[in-house]
Amino acid sequence: MNLNSLRQLGAVTMMNLRNVPSRLSTSLVATIGVAGVVTILVGVLSMSEGFRAVLQYAGHDDVAMVLRGGSNDELASGLTLEQTRLIADAPQVVRAADAPVASPELYVIIDVPMRTTGTAANVPFRGVGPYASALRQDFRMLSGRMFAPGKFEVIVGQSAARQFRGLTTGSTVRWGSTDWYIAGIFADRGSVAQGEVWTDATVLQNAFNRGTSFQSVRVQLRSPADLAAYSALLKADPRLTVRVMSERDFYQEQSRIITALIETIGFYIAVLMGVGAIFAALNTMYSTVATRTREIATLRAVGFGAAPVVSSVLAEAMLLGLAGGVLGCLAAWVGFNGIETSTMNWASFSQITFAFKVTPALMIRGLCYGLVLALIGGLLPAIRAARQSVVTGLRAS
Repeated sequence: MNLNSLRQLGAVTMMNLRNVPSRLSTSLVATIGVAGVVTILVGVLSMSEGFRAVLQYAGHDDVAMVLRGGSNDELASGLTLEQTRLIADAPQVVRAADAPVASPELYVIIDVPMRTTGTAANVPFRGVGPYASALRQDFRMLSGRMFAPGKFEVIVGQSAARQFRGLTTGSTVRWGSTDWYIAGIFADRGSVAQGEVWTDATVLQNAFNRGTSFQSVRVQLRSPADLAAYSALLKADPRLTVRVMSERDFYQEQSRIITALIETIGFYIAVLMGVGAIFAALNTMYSTVATRTREIATLRAVGFGAAPVVSSVLAEAMLLGLAGGVLGCLAAWVGFNGIETSTMNWASFSQITFAFKVTPALMIRGLCYGLVLALIGGLLPAIRAARQSVVTGLRAS
Protein backbone atom coordinates (compact mmCIF):
# COMPACT_ATOMS: atom_id res chain seq x y z
CA MET A 1 0.00 0.00 0.00
CA ASN A 2 1.54 3.35 -1.10
CA LEU A 3 1.66 6.60 0.84
CA ASN A 4 -1.41 8.02 -0.90
CA SER A 5 -3.47 4.97 -0.02
CA LEU A 6 -2.37 5.22 3.61
CA ARG A 7 -3.45 8.87 3.71
CA GLN A 8 -6.81 7.93 2.22
CA LEU A 9 -7.19 5.14 4.76
CA GLY A 10 -6.48 7.49 7.65
CA ALA A 11 -8.86 10.18 6.39
CA VAL A 12 -11.79 7.82 5.74
CA THR A 13 -11.28 5.89 8.97
CA MET A 14 -11.22 9.04 11.10
CA MET A 15 -14.35 10.32 9.36
CA ASN A 16 -16.17 7.03 10.06
CA LEU A 17 -15.15 6.96 13.70
CA ARG A 18 -16.26 10.58 14.22
CA ASN A 19 -19.67 9.68 12.81
CA VAL A 20 -20.23 6.70 15.15
CA PRO A 21 -22.29 8.83 17.62
CA SER A 22 -24.76 9.62 14.82
CA ARG A 23 -25.43 5.88 14.51
CA LEU A 24 -25.57 5.30 18.25
CA SER A 25 -28.60 3.01 18.40
CA THR A 26 -27.37 0.53 15.79
CA SER A 27 -23.83 0.66 17.16
CA LEU A 28 -25.08 -0.17 20.66
CA VAL A 29 -26.78 -3.32 19.35
CA ALA A 30 -23.48 -4.72 18.09
CA THR A 31 -21.54 -3.54 21.13
CA ILE A 32 -23.97 -5.07 23.62
CA GLY A 33 -24.10 -8.30 21.62
CA VAL A 34 -20.32 -8.67 21.75
CA ALA A 35 -20.27 -7.66 25.43
CA GLY A 36 -22.79 -10.36 26.31
CA VAL A 37 -20.77 -13.06 24.59
CA VAL A 38 -17.51 -11.94 26.21
CA THR A 39 -19.16 -11.78 29.64
CA ILE A 40 -20.42 -15.36 29.38
CA LEU A 41 -17.13 -16.64 27.94
CA VAL A 42 -14.97 -15.04 30.63
CA GLY A 43 -17.47 -15.95 33.35
CA VAL A 44 -17.55 -19.63 32.42
CA LEU A 45 -13.79 -19.88 32.02
CA SER A 46 -13.27 -18.08 35.35
CA MET A 47 -14.90 -21.13 36.93
CA SER A 48 -12.23 -23.31 35.36
CA GLU A 49 -9.49 -20.93 36.52
CA GLY A 50 -10.88 -20.93 40.05
CA PHE A 51 -11.09 -24.71 40.18
CA ARG A 52 -7.55 -25.06 38.85
CA ALA A 53 -6.23 -22.45 41.28
CA VAL A 54 -7.81 -24.01 44.36
CA LEU A 55 -6.04 -27.29 43.61
CA GLN A 56 -2.72 -25.84 42.47
CA TYR A 57 -2.47 -23.57 45.52
CA ALA A 58 -2.53 -26.72 47.64
CA GLY A 59 0.48 -28.23 45.92
CA HIS A 60 4.18 -27.71 46.63
CA ASP A 61 7.18 -29.12 44.83
CA ASP A 62 9.03 -30.04 48.04
CA VAL A 63 6.12 -32.04 49.45
CA ALA A 64 5.70 -35.59 48.15
CA MET A 65 2.43 -37.53 47.94
CA VAL A 66 2.64 -41.29 48.31
CA LEU A 67 -0.29 -43.52 47.29
CA ARG A 68 -0.70 -47.23 46.76
CA GLY A 69 0.71 -48.33 43.40
CA GLY A 70 -1.80 -48.02 40.55
CA SER A 71 -3.99 -45.50 42.39
CA ASN A 72 -4.95 -42.27 40.64
CA ASP A 73 -6.45 -40.67 43.74
CA GLU A 74 -6.66 -41.06 47.50
CA LEU A 75 -10.08 -42.69 47.39
CA ALA A 76 -8.71 -45.72 45.52
CA SER A 77 -5.55 -45.95 47.61
CA GLY A 78 -4.81 -47.94 50.74
CA LEU A 79 -1.72 -48.21 52.96
CA THR A 80 -1.02 -50.12 56.15
CA LEU A 81 0.42 -48.56 59.29
CA GLU A 82 3.74 -50.36 58.74
CA GLN A 83 3.93 -49.07 55.16
CA THR A 84 3.35 -45.47 56.28
CA ARG A 85 6.29 -45.82 58.69
CA LEU A 86 8.58 -47.10 55.95
CA ILE A 87 7.48 -44.23 53.69
CA ALA A 88 8.17 -41.62 56.37
CA ASP A 89 11.55 -43.01 57.49
CA ALA A 90 13.35 -42.46 54.16
CA PRO A 91 16.54 -40.35 54.39
CA GLN A 92 15.18 -37.74 51.95
CA VAL A 93 12.44 -36.79 54.43
CA VAL A 94 12.99 -33.81 56.73
CA ARG A 95 13.10 -34.64 60.44
CA ALA A 96 11.96 -32.43 63.32
CA ALA A 97 12.29 -33.30 67.02
CA ASP A 98 13.76 -36.64 65.90
CA ALA A 99 10.55 -37.51 64.02
CA PRO A 100 9.93 -37.38 60.24
CA VAL A 101 7.83 -34.44 59.01
CA ALA A 102 5.12 -36.64 57.55
CA SER A 103 1.35 -36.97 57.75
CA PRO A 104 -0.32 -40.35 57.14
CA GLU A 105 -3.87 -39.45 56.12
CA LEU A 106 -7.23 -40.93 55.29
CA TYR A 107 -10.62 -39.45 54.67
CA VAL A 108 -14.24 -40.44 54.54
CA ILE A 109 -17.16 -38.73 52.84
CA ILE A 110 -19.80 -37.16 55.09
CA ASP A 111 -23.15 -35.57 54.22
CA VAL A 112 -23.43 -31.92 55.20
CA PRO A 113 -26.36 -29.66 54.16
CA MET A 114 -25.59 -26.72 51.88
CA ARG A 115 -26.09 -23.34 53.52
CA THR A 116 -28.24 -21.97 50.68
CA THR A 117 -30.44 -24.92 49.68
CA GLY A 118 -30.21 -27.36 52.58
CA THR A 119 -29.39 -30.14 50.10
CA ALA A 120 -26.91 -32.69 51.42
CA ALA A 121 -23.49 -32.63 49.76
CA ASN A 122 -20.43 -34.88 50.03
CA VAL A 123 -17.74 -33.22 52.12
CA PRO A 124 -14.24 -34.67 52.67
CA PHE A 125 -13.63 -35.54 56.34
CA ARG A 126 -9.85 -35.96 56.57
CA GLY A 127 -7.87 -37.66 59.31
CA VAL A 128 -4.39 -36.19 59.52
CA GLY A 129 -1.12 -36.68 61.33
CA PRO A 130 0.60 -34.25 63.74
CA TYR A 131 2.54 -32.49 60.96
CA ALA A 132 -0.44 -31.91 58.63
CA SER A 133 -0.57 -28.16 59.23
CA ALA A 134 3.21 -27.79 58.78
CA LEU A 135 3.00 -29.54 55.41
CA ARG A 136 0.40 -26.99 54.24
CA GLN A 137 2.72 -24.03 54.10
CA ASP A 138 -0.01 -21.37 54.19
CA PHE A 139 -2.06 -22.95 56.99
CA ARG A 140 -3.37 -20.65 59.75
CA MET A 141 -6.16 -20.77 62.30
CA LEU A 142 -8.81 -18.06 61.81
CA SER A 143 -10.79 -18.75 64.97
CA GLY A 144 -10.76 -21.19 67.88
CA ARG A 145 -7.88 -23.65 68.19
CA MET A 146 -6.43 -26.80 66.71
CA PHE A 147 -8.27 -30.03 67.50
CA ALA A 148 -6.93 -32.02 70.45
CA PRO A 149 -5.34 -35.35 69.38
CA GLY A 150 -7.26 -38.39 70.64
CA LYS A 151 -10.55 -36.49 71.07
CA PHE A 152 -13.67 -36.22 68.93
CA GLU A 153 -12.76 -32.72 67.80
CA VAL A 154 -12.45 -31.22 64.35
CA ILE A 155 -11.33 -28.06 62.61
CA VAL A 156 -13.21 -26.82 59.54
CA GLY A 157 -11.83 -25.13 56.43
CA GLN A 158 -12.93 -21.55 55.83
CA SER A 159 -14.66 -22.34 52.52
CA ALA A 160 -16.55 -25.29 54.00
CA ALA A 161 -17.72 -23.13 56.90
CA ARG A 162 -19.12 -20.61 54.41
CA GLN A 163 -20.79 -23.11 52.11
CA PHE A 164 -22.32 -25.58 54.58
CA ARG A 165 -24.65 -25.28 57.57
CA GLY A 166 -23.72 -25.71 61.20
CA LEU A 167 -19.96 -25.54 60.78
CA THR A 168 -19.17 -22.83 63.31
CA THR A 169 -16.57 -22.69 66.05
CA GLY A 170 -17.89 -24.11 69.32
CA SER A 171 -20.82 -26.03 67.82
CA THR A 172 -21.32 -29.80 67.88
CA VAL A 173 -22.33 -31.88 64.84
CA ARG A 174 -23.12 -35.57 64.42
CA TRP A 175 -21.41 -37.54 61.68
CA GLY A 176 -21.67 -41.29 61.61
CA SER A 177 -22.46 -42.45 65.13
CA THR A 178 -20.30 -39.80 66.82
CA ASP A 179 -20.79 -36.24 68.03
CA TRP A 180 -17.93 -33.99 66.94
CA TYR A 181 -16.94 -30.70 68.55
CA ILE A 182 -15.81 -27.96 66.14
CA ALA A 183 -12.70 -26.51 67.79
CA GLY A 184 -11.84 -23.92 65.14
CA ILE A 185 -11.86 -22.63 61.56
CA PHE A 186 -8.69 -22.62 59.43
CA ALA A 187 -7.53 -21.10 56.14
CA ASP A 188 -4.92 -22.22 53.61
CA ARG A 189 -4.68 -19.43 50.98
CA GLY A 190 -7.78 -20.61 49.16
CA SER A 191 -6.50 -24.15 48.55
CA VAL A 192 -8.58 -27.32 48.34
CA ALA A 193 -7.92 -27.93 52.06
CA GLN A 194 -10.28 -25.04 52.89
CA GLY A 195 -13.21 -27.17 51.72
CA GLU A 196 -12.38 -30.03 54.10
CA VAL A 197 -12.96 -31.01 57.73
CA TRP A 198 -9.92 -32.27 59.67
CA THR A 199 -9.47 -34.42 62.75
CA ASP A 200 -6.89 -36.73 64.27
CA ALA A 201 -6.33 -39.71 61.93
CA THR A 202 -6.46 -42.29 64.73
CA VAL A 203 -9.76 -40.90 66.00
CA LEU A 204 -11.26 -41.01 62.50
CA GLN A 205 -10.10 -44.62 62.04
CA ASN A 206 -11.88 -45.67 65.22
CA ALA A 207 -15.05 -43.64 64.56
CA PHE A 208 -15.54 -45.09 61.07
CA ASN A 209 -14.12 -48.59 61.68
CA ARG A 210 -11.09 -48.17 59.40
CA GLY A 211 -8.71 -50.20 61.57
CA THR A 212 -5.15 -48.91 61.12
CA SER A 213 -5.43 -48.18 57.39
CA PHE A 214 -4.48 -44.97 55.63
CA GLN A 215 -4.92 -43.74 52.08
CA SER A 216 -1.95 -41.45 51.54
CA VAL A 217 1.18 -40.09 53.15
CA ARG A 218 2.47 -36.54 52.74
CA VAL A 219 6.15 -35.99 53.50
CA GLN A 220 8.36 -32.91 53.57
CA LEU A 221 11.40 -33.46 51.34
CA ARG A 222 14.71 -31.74 52.00
CA SER A 223 14.56 -30.36 48.46
CA PRO A 224 12.38 -30.77 45.34
CA ALA A 225 15.46 -32.33 43.72
CA ASP A 226 15.19 -35.25 46.18
CA LEU A 227 11.88 -36.44 44.70
CA ALA A 228 13.44 -38.77 42.10
CA ALA A 229 15.77 -40.43 44.62
CA TYR A 230 12.95 -40.73 47.15
CA SER A 231 10.65 -42.34 44.59
CA ALA A 232 13.34 -44.77 43.45
CA LEU A 233 14.12 -45.77 47.04
CA LEU A 234 10.49 -46.56 47.89
CA LYS A 235 9.87 -48.44 44.65
CA ALA A 236 12.95 -50.58 45.23
CA ASP A 237 11.64 -51.71 48.63
CA PRO A 238 9.89 -55.11 48.19
CA ARG A 239 7.62 -54.32 51.14
CA LEU A 240 6.07 -51.41 49.26
CA THR A 241 4.06 -51.00 46.08
CA VAL A 242 3.59 -47.27 45.84
CA ARG A 243 3.13 -44.33 43.51
CA VAL A 244 5.17 -41.23 44.36
CA MET A 245 4.69 -37.71 42.96
CA SER A 246 5.04 -34.15 44.05
CA GLU A 247 2.00 -32.64 45.71
CA ARG A 248 1.78 -30.06 42.90
CA ASP A 249 1.67 -32.77 40.21
CA PHE A 250 -0.94 -34.70 42.18
CA TYR A 251 -3.33 -31.75 42.32
CA GLN A 252 -2.75 -30.79 38.71
CA GLU A 253 -3.74 -34.32 37.75
CA GLN A 254 -6.83 -34.10 39.96
CA SER A 255 -7.95 -30.86 38.28
CA ARG A 256 -7.52 -32.06 34.70
CA ILE A 257 -10.94 -33.69 34.23
CA ILE A 258 -13.12 -30.90 35.58
CA THR A 259 -11.13 -28.08 33.97
CA ALA A 260 -11.26 -29.80 30.57
CA LEU A 261 -15.02 -30.28 30.96
CA ILE A 262 -15.65 -26.64 31.94
CA GLU A 263 -13.44 -25.27 29.16
CA THR A 264 -15.18 -27.48 26.57
CA ILE A 265 -18.61 -26.33 27.72
CA GLY A 266 -17.41 -22.72 27.76
CA PHE A 267 -16.08 -23.04 24.21
CA TYR A 268 -19.37 -24.34 22.81
CA ILE A 269 -21.39 -21.72 24.68
CA ALA A 270 -19.11 -19.00 23.34
CA VAL A 271 -19.40 -20.32 19.77
CA LEU A 272 -23.20 -20.47 19.91
CA MET A 273 -23.51 -17.00 21.40
CA GLY A 274 -20.81 -15.74 19.06
CA VAL A 275 -22.96 -16.63 16.06
CA GLY A 276 -25.66 -14.33 17.42
CA ALA A 277 -23.12 -11.57 18.05
CA ILE A 278 -21.81 -11.89 14.49
CA PHE A 279 -25.33 -11.46 13.10
CA ALA A 280 -25.76 -8.39 15.30
CA ALA A 281 -22.50 -6.97 13.96
CA LEU A 282 -23.49 -7.84 10.39
CA ASN A 283 -26.83 -6.10 10.79
CA THR A 284 -25.17 -3.01 12.28
CA MET A 285 -22.48 -2.73 9.63
CA TYR A 286 -24.89 -3.41 6.75
CA SER A 287 -27.11 -0.66 8.13
CA THR A 288 -24.08 1.63 8.36
CA VAL A 289 -23.11 0.92 4.75
CA ALA A 290 -26.71 1.42 3.57
CA THR A 291 -26.99 4.84 5.24
CA ARG A 292 -23.63 5.92 3.78
CA THR A 293 -24.18 4.72 0.21
CA ARG A 294 -23.95 8.22 -1.32
CA GLU A 295 -21.05 9.18 0.95
CA ILE A 296 -19.03 6.11 -0.06
CA ALA A 297 -19.84 6.63 -3.74
CA THR A 298 -18.69 10.25 -3.51
CA LEU A 299 -15.41 9.19 -1.94
CA ARG A 300 -14.88 6.68 -4.74
CA ALA A 301 -15.75 9.28 -7.37
CA VAL A 302 -13.12 11.74 -6.12
CA GLY A 303 -10.41 9.11 -6.21
CA PHE A 304 -10.50 7.13 -2.96
CA GLY A 305 -9.62 3.48 -3.54
CA ALA A 306 -11.52 0.34 -2.49
CA ALA A 307 -8.95 -0.64 0.16
CA PRO A 308 -9.42 2.51 2.30
CA VAL A 309 -13.21 2.05 2.16
CA VAL A 310 -12.98 -1.60 3.23
CA SER A 311 -10.50 -0.76 5.97
CA SER A 312 -12.62 2.10 7.28
CA VAL A 313 -15.70 -0.12 7.66
CA LEU A 314 -13.60 -2.82 9.36
CA ALA A 315 -12.04 -0.23 11.67
CA GLU A 316 -15.49 0.88 12.80
CA ALA A 317 -16.52 -2.74 13.40
CA MET A 318 -13.34 -3.42 15.36
CA LEU A 319 -13.92 -0.33 17.49
CA LEU A 320 -17.39 -1.60 18.38
CA GLY A 321 -15.91 -5.04 19.10
CA LEU A 322 -13.25 -3.53 21.34
CA ALA A 323 -15.86 -1.53 23.26
CA GLY A 324 -18.00 -4.64 23.65
CA GLY A 325 -15.00 -6.69 24.77
CA VAL A 326 -14.05 -4.13 27.42
CA LEU A 327 -17.63 -3.92 28.69
CA GLY A 328 -17.90 -7.71 28.74
CA CYS A 329 -14.65 -8.15 30.66
CA LEU A 330 -15.65 -5.52 33.21
CA ALA A 331 -19.09 -7.11 33.63
CA ALA A 332 -17.49 -10.55 34.11
CA TRP A 333 -15.04 -9.18 36.68
CA VAL A 334 -17.77 -7.41 38.65
CA GLY A 335 -20.29 -10.24 38.34
CA PHE A 336 -18.12 -13.34 38.76
CA ASN A 337 -14.70 -12.66 40.28
CA GLY A 338 -14.43 -13.94 43.85
CA ILE A 339 -17.86 -15.59 43.98
CA GLU A 340 -17.51 -18.74 46.08
CA THR A 341 -19.31 -21.91 45.06
CA SER A 342 -18.84 -25.66 45.16
CA THR A 343 -19.02 -28.50 42.71
CA MET A 344 -18.39 -32.21 42.53
CA ASN A 345 -14.75 -33.25 42.29
CA TRP A 346 -15.09 -36.35 40.12
CA ALA A 347 -11.65 -37.58 41.16
CA SER A 348 -12.76 -37.98 44.78
CA PHE A 349 -16.59 -37.95 44.45
CA SER A 350 -16.75 -35.22 47.05
CA GLN A 351 -17.73 -31.57 47.06
CA ILE A 352 -14.96 -29.08 46.42
CA THR A 353 -15.34 -25.41 47.24
CA PHE A 354 -13.68 -22.76 45.08
CA ALA A 355 -14.02 -19.14 43.98
CA PHE A 356 -14.48 -17.85 40.42
CA LYS A 357 -11.22 -16.27 39.25
CA VAL A 358 -11.21 -13.64 36.47
CA THR A 359 -7.53 -13.35 35.58
CA PRO A 360 -5.81 -10.78 33.29
CA ALA A 361 -5.12 -13.60 30.83
CA LEU A 362 -8.83 -14.43 30.68
CA MET A 363 -9.72 -10.78 30.09
CA ILE A 364 -7.22 -10.56 27.22
CA ARG A 365 -8.73 -13.73 25.80
CA GLY A 366 -12.19 -12.17 26.03
CA LEU A 367 -11.02 -8.97 24.32
CA CYS A 368 -9.47 -10.97 21.48
CA TYR A 369 -12.67 -12.96 21.05
CA GLY A 370 -14.70 -9.75 20.88
CA LEU A 371 -12.39 -8.35 18.20
CA VAL A 372 -12.62 -11.55 16.16
CA LEU A 373 -16.43 -11.45 16.30
CA ALA A 374 -16.44 -7.83 15.15
CA LEU A 375 -13.96 -8.55 12.36
CA ILE A 376 -16.09 -11.39 11.01
CA GLY A 377 -19.25 -9.30 11.35
CA GLY A 378 -17.74 -6.33 9.51
CA LEU A 379 -15.98 -8.17 6.68
CA LEU A 380 -18.93 -8.81 4.33
CA PRO A 381 -20.41 -5.30 4.71
CA ALA A 382 -16.96 -3.84 4.06
CA ILE A 383 -16.58 -5.83 0.85
CA ARG A 384 -20.07 -4.77 -0.24
CA ALA A 385 -19.21 -1.13 0.37
CA ALA A 386 -16.08 -1.41 -1.77
CA ARG A 387 -17.86 -3.18 -4.62
CA GLN A 388 -20.94 -1.02 -4.95
CA SER A 389 -21.30 0.94 -8.20
CA VAL A 390 -20.32 4.60 -7.99
CA VAL A 391 -23.15 5.64 -10.30
CA THR A 392 -25.74 3.69 -8.32
CA GLY A 393 -24.42 5.09 -5.08
CA LEU A 394 -24.58 8.71 -6.29
CA ARG A 395 -28.20 8.21 -7.35
CA ALA A 396 -29.21 6.81 -3.95
CA SER A 397 -31.64 9.00 -2.03
